[in-house]
Amino acid sequence: MSLIEAKPARLVDVRIGGLHLRLAETAEEVRAAQALRFRVFYEGTAAKATRGMTASGRDFDTFDDFCDHLLVFDESRGGGPQAVVGTYRAMRRAGAARRGRFYSADEYDISKLVAVPGEVLELGRSCIDPAYRTGATMQILWRGIADYVLGHDIQLMFGCASLAGTDPDALAAPLTYLYRNHLALPALRPRALDARYVSMDRLPAGEAVPRQALKMLPPLIKGYLRLGGFVGEGAVVDRDFGTTDVCVVVKTEWVTGRYFRHYIRGENESRDENGKS
Repeated sequence: MSLIEAKPARLVDVRIGGLHLRLAETAEEVRAAQALRFRVFYEGTAAKATRGMTASGRDFDTFDDFCDHLLVFDESRGGGPQAVVGTYRAMRRAGAARRGRFYSADEYDISKLVAVPGEVLELGRSCIDPAYRTGATMQILWRGIADYVLGHDIQLMFGCASLAGTDPDALAAPLTYLYRNHLALPALRPRALDARYVSMDRLPAGEAVPRQALKMLPPLIKGYLRLGGFVGEGAVVDRDFGTTDVCVVVKTEWVTGRYFRHYIRGENESRDENGKS
């Protein structure tokens, strides 16, 4: 009798309709994610790619090799790299230690976050092919993140999320709304580095924040807020990406596993922005 060794179960393995989400398993799949990021982040936008990125047609940096990459595949395109239609980058403590730091540390003082006991997770470089910006794609991404969080016993998630544009005054309403309604508690409040700090409280004291402020927030940021997320103090203008960034923090103990799963299964918003970290 021959014995067949069973393959280990994947930590993240989610299917919804014709979409399949799992972690990248080959360098070729990571390159496919980078190519998708390049198309979404740079083609037809004000973002500035490096010469190396333009030549290769891929968005890449020195953090990619130390991260896990969640990938959404359209199985009608097959199961290989050519089928990648969505991605999210995840970095835990071990990866940050090998790289030397978390990506967000370039914009924020995150010392209070990394001091939290247990495992922490930096999320970023999220993007979805424009043809797949539907509720189903967002739903499968959130479900995959939930499985990743539960599988690694993550205590805290954070990352830089972006609002389109580099003029903070044009973004005064949403930035002020976040500052006045969703500022993290001092013990868990990252702060923009002094050299990059842009005040978020941009409307005059006592002036009501316009009702459209919430509507101006990208769906990704609203999704984090629905999970109990908060923002750090100060925004950061990233001219290379053509965005204004905020640091989002979600402590997973604030949300029970049951609620986390219930939320992500009911998420029906499409998204059209990115989180770069």
